[in-house]
Amino acid sequence: MIGIIGAMDIEVERFRDVMDASEVISISGIDFYRGTIGNSQVVVAKCGIGKVFAAICAEAMIIHFNPQVIINTGAAGGLSPDLNIADIAVATGVVQHDMDTSPLGDPVGLISGINKVVIPADQYYGDKLTAAARELGLHCVRGIIASGDTFVATNQQRSRIRDSFEAIACEMEGAAVGQVCYVNNVPFVILRSISDSSSDSATMEYPEFVKIAANNSFAVIQKMLSEKEV
Repeated sequence: MIGIIGAMDIEVERFRDVMDASEVISISGIDFYRGTIGNSQVVVAKCGIGKVFAAICAEAMIIHFNPQVIINTGAAGGLSPDLNIADIAVATGVVQHDMDTSPLGDPVGLISGINKVVIPADQYYGDKLTAAARELGLHCVRGIIASGDTFVATNQQRSRIRDSFEAIACEMEGAAVGQVCYVNNVPFVILRSISDSSSDSATMEYPEFVKIAANNSFAVIQKMLSEKEV
């Protein structure tokens, strides 16, 4: 079974719409939709915005559904000059850009308890999603995706995250999903489509482009799920 987590309705509604034989199971205030998409058994959930909701959702999904991999999907802000609106970012690893115990002598972003700044994403599923994106004619870039509990909307914020972590995109949930998966030994991958670019007009662009980003993310995952071997 493949787990799919998005933060907002717009990021998961199309998965629910195309799912066959779905049932709904509510856990910790989150509705988990279990069924079939393409050739794969899936469980899909809207976690809510932010790292805490994402962690709650990922932990519940792992305990109750035992997925072979969790894919966190949706929109993200672009940090790389190689990414434009509607392009695809697939994580090689994730970081929490708002984790900072550097006054104690730690590297910025170090996650206490696992002693990592970058949590590596699964390469096998990352490769499959990248191939699916390119088969659909979408520009796809692999790299670090950064998460934090803030909507990044200024060039100053973008520059700090990009320079500190060499991140290609930023959002608010992926690294929390990654941390939960890491401690539970569950493979994960983060796939995001770019909804706002590296300019201070991000907050104006976002409402217009988030729908396009959500649709592109859905299309890539659906393409992967249609394969005979996932």
